[in-house]
Amino acid sequence: MLFRHGVPPQATYLFKHALLQDAAYGTLLRDRRQQLHARIATTLESRFPEIAATDPAILAQHCAEASLAEKAVNYRLKAGQQAVARSAMREAASQLKKGLDLLRNSADDTWRWQQELDLQITLGQALIATQGYWAPEVGETYARAHQLCQQLNWPPQFVGVLYGQCEYHLCLREDLALAHQLADELLALGEAKNNEAIKQIGHHLRGAVRMWFGNLVAGREDYEQSLRLHAPAHEALVGSVMAEDPRVAALISVSSALSYLGYTDQARAKDVEALAMANQLGHAYQRVFALGLFFCNWTVQPVEDLLKRAEAVLALSTEHGFPMFQVLATVVRGWCVASLGHPDEGIAQLQQGVTAWRSSGAEIGIPMFLTFLADAYGRARRPDEGLEQLADAARSMEVRNERIYEAEIHRVQGELPHSMQKVSAAEDSFSKGLAVARRQSAKLFELRAAISLARLWRSQGKPRQAREPLAPVYGWFTEGFDTLDLKEAKALLNELGA
Repeated sequence: MLFRHGVPPQATYLFKHALLQDAAYGTLLRDRRQQLHARIATTLESRFPEIAATDPAILAQHCAEASLAEKAVNYRLKAGQQAVARSAMREAASQLKKGLDLLRNSADDTWRWQQELDLQITLGQALIATQGYWAPEVGETYARAHQLCQQLNWPPQFVGVLYGQCEYHLCLREDLALAHQLADELLALGEAKNNEAIKQIGHHLRGAVRMWFGNLVAGREDYEQSLRLHAPAHEALVGSVMAEDPRVAALISVSSALSYLGYTDQARAKDVEALAMANQLGHAYQRVFALGLFFCNWTVQPVEDLLKRAEAVLALSTEHGFPMFQVLATVVRGWCVASLGHPDEGIAQLQQGVTAWRSSGAEIGIPMFLTFLADAYGRARRPDEGLEQLADAARSMEVRNERIYEAEIHRVQGELPHSMQKVSAAEDSFSKGLAVARRQSAKLFELRAAISLARLWRSQGKPRQAREPLAPVYGWFTEGFDTLDLKEAKALLNELGA
């Protein structure tokens, strides 16, 4: 029944088959099994502390079998936290749920509430990675954590709860204003406690909300303030709150704001720094996060490079089980394929991605995705279907007040009627896009709308009028002259000047 390796007393023994081990284990009386598991746990703790430190899941299992519930819960929490730190998010969720199961029979007291709170907050981070910010289970997890904070008279972990709830509501249908309220609450908490780590998290969240509202200048200020506040001393608190590395997140966020505001080279430099940092961390989720969030800056790199990036994100997120980025990569890949001359193939991928995104319950980003799809329909010479997508995008924008992509919605809407020779409607849409972009200080989108309007007026034999919206915004730029938009603007201005 047994294999022996080595010579007693240093010998080790293994069962010949797992079924034999299970049968032998089943013959032990319950009390005897508990005694043996308790002895094993005590031995590991006293004689092999490195195992307890590096593989707490083993200790958790033995403590649970020994009915040492408090120790078992503590080791499950440690195992979950370690798994999150190395981006093993599915393993983390499993360990943390086992810890919560162990607590179900515990008495309602301060110890139980404190342990459950730590388990729920860490579980929230794992669920965000494996299910997406907007998943119902994420909302339920943080709602329970909020309730526990009330019972514990608002402990320090409340910071993590506010963060998770803000991220959750940021993605849902009508909750953008609530997300803003939660971000402000977190910032106020940081100010009241004079805690720069809390303020760092608060500025990061408020920056995100402001960007989605279309308040790009204020969003950039919040993002840059979050980056300035980052310090090694804050990493313990911030790392316990955010699933993504806080500095990587800050760099990517600043990069996205800079790109829309027209600072293309600076945006790319922040992206390179963020990706290098994510690669240095060596964790799959951090790398996917850095690669995937740069999709927000899709305008600052060639379509061919963006397609390669989408393929990399798709492969990594599929392998490691990060559905949010898997769907995001599918959408971006579809737009790239359409832009590179294969609109029908791109439309199919875009439709697949948008359907999957919406079926998950997410609403954030829908106006942008539908504008991508409308653009692809335009390339496929199917403008009517493109206009239907833009009408849907406008409805979603109004419901959530998600304004970051409003200028592009108007611009693409103008391109579609223009393709059908409806000049007046096209001119009206381009003008609206130009006005929105100017109001938001979105220089990149202002340039694009100006190019579209200038081309329209050029086709009508109005070269002097065509220069009026384009020349000033092109003259504003001091960097990014290798991008397609600025190259097209320069060529058009040269033609109009001639």
